[in-house]
Amino acid sequence: MGNKLLKEAAVNHSVTTKRGVLERLFTLMFQGFVYNQIWEDPDVDMAALRIQPTSRIITIASGGCNVVNYLAANPAKVIAVDLNPNHIALTRLKLAALSHLPTYEDFFQFFGYANTKGNRENYDNFLVERLDQTSRNYWEQWIPLRGRRINMFARNLYRYGLLGRFLGILQTVARLHGKQLKEMLTARTPEEQRAIFNRTIAPLFDSKLVKALSKMPVSFYALGIPPAQYDELNKASGGDPAGLIRRRIEKLACDFPITENYFAWQAFGRRYDTEDRGAVPAYLQEQTYKIVRERTDRVETHLASMTDYLAGLQPASLDRYVLLDAQDWMNEEQITALWRQITRTAAPGARVIFRTAGPDSPLERKLPADLIGRWNYEAEEALAFHDKDRSSIYGGFHIYSLKP
Repeated sequence: MGNKLLKEAAVNHSVTTKRGVLERLFTLMFQGFVYNQIWEDPDVDMAALRIQPTSRIITIASGGCNVVNYLAANPAKVIAVDLNPNHIALTRLKLAALSHLPTYEDFFQFFGYANTKGNRENYDNFLVERLDQTSRNYWEQWIPLRGRRINMFARNLYRYGLLGRFLGILQTVARLHGKQLKEMLTARTPEEQRAIFNRTIAPLFDSKLVKALSKMPVSFYALGIPPAQYDELNKASGGDPAGLIRRRIEKLACDFPITENYFAWQAFGRRYDTEDRGAVPAYLQEQTYKIVRERTDRVETHLASMTDYLAGLQPASLDRYVLLDAQDWMNEEQITALWRQITRTAAPGARVIFRTAGPDSPLERKLPADLIGRWNYEAEEALAFHDKDRSSIYGGFHIYSLKP
C-alpha cells in the first residue's frame, strides 16, 4: 500500500520522459527507511500553531519526533499520517517506548544513544508485545548480514536510513578534502562556530566534486527531495544550488548555539549530544519526557496520504495542520485536492503550517480563487519564524489561518 501511495504522490510524468524516469528513481529510493529524525524545528512549529488544550492536530509523521514533541503543548489529539510505512513503524515504536520502557534512562538509551545492545534486550522485554502486528513484523524482519531490523538501535540508528547514509557520504567527501565535519561540534562560542565553519566547511563548496554533485537532482534524493522540489531549490538558487546549500549550512552552523542545536549535531556528527544533553530533541530531555509520556494515548497513526485521510473526516473536525514540505512534491491538481479537504475539515480558528525549498508559498499561484480566498497568509509572522528555524534547510516557512 505504501508504495502505491508514494507513486501517486510523486510520479506525475510518463516513464518515457526524462522527468518521469527521475520521478520513478526517487520513488524507488524513498520506499525504504529515509528519515531517522524529523528535520522541522518543533519549537517553531508549536509557537506558529498556537496549540491550545482543545487543539486537534494532523501532521505528516516523518521520523515521529515532532508527533511526540507536540504533546508537550497539551493538545487534545495528534493524528500522524505518512505515505512511508517505515516512518509509521518508527513513530509507533517511539510511542510504545515512551509508554512502556521502565525509566527515562532506558528511553534515552534507546533514542538518544541508539547504539547499545541493551536496546535490543529492552525491545524484547518491554516493547515487542506492545506493538501492533504490522509494526512488530517490521522491526522483526531479518535483514541479510545485519539480523533483525531492530538491531539498528544497537549500531546507531542515526547512521541508518537514506538520510543517515547521505550524511555519511558528506563526511567522507570532507575527509577526502582533509576536513572533519564533526569539528563543528567542539565549538563553544559563536566566534568559534564561525571560525570552524570558515576553516572546515566553507572551502568544500569550492571543490569541483561538490559543485558537480549539487547540479545532479539524484544527489538530493537521499535528502527526500523529489524532482519537483529540486526544481524549486534550483530556481531559488538562481542556478547555483551549491551556493544556496552553502548559505543554508552556514546558517545551521553559525546562527544558533551548537550546544543547543541538535540538527547541527545530526548534520555534522550523525548523533546527539549525549554527554551534556543540551543538543537533543525536547522529547529526549527528562523534563519533557515526563510530560509527554502521560499523553501518548492522544496520538493516532495512519499509513495514508493527508488528502485521503482528511476525505474520511467530518467537516470542521480539525484545527491545526502540519504539512511539512509535502506540497513541493505536488502539482496544481494535487494541491487543490488537498486544500479542498483542509478547508472542509477546518474548524474556526484553524491554522496550517508548511515549509518549502524556495522562499515563496505555492498556494498563491496554484490554488483557485475560491479556496485561497478562504485563508489569510500570515506572511510577516511566518518570515520571523523562518529565521528561528534551527534546522535551516528550508527556503520558506508559511502560515495560513482560516478567515472568520
